[in-house]
Amino acid sequence: MSERRDGCWQEGTPGDPLPMVLVVAGALVDADGRVLIARRPEGKRMAGLWEFPGGKVAPGETPEEALVRELQEELGVDTRESCLAPIAFASHRYDDFHLLMPLYVCRVWKGAPSPREGQELAWVRPPRLSDYPMPPADAPLIALLRDLI
Repeated sequence: MSERRDGCWQEGTPGDPLPMVLVVAGALVDADGRVLIARRPEGKRMAGLWEFPGGKVAPGETPEEALVRELQEELGVDTRESCLAPIAFASHRYDDFHLLMPLYVCRVWKGAPSPREGQELAWVRPPRLSDYPMPPADAPLIALLRDLI
């Protein structure tokens, strides 16, 4: 089989297998159609970049359970699994791990989001999301959100 050189096929063999990390993210959308993003605080990997709230899925936890937990821990908001709509996922190879990240939209929650982990929060209209620097795994999700919200 020949390999195409237009970016669809890569030449060579993949490097050493990397550990797979499963994280989950949520795009909270308010009544005005704005999306909540959070800025990673100093001292964390990729500090200063903006991202969709969420975090690692713990062993034995479903992505939906993890997102409900993470939204409570990070933002102090309560939601239910039935309020989460899966819309996309990101798959990105970083230098030392491979990230798999399902993205859910959430339009229903209780409580006002507030930063509980030193992060800065911003409500952003979808066309303006690309104005905020994001990690490589989050950035491709912006166009999808712009089209769907």
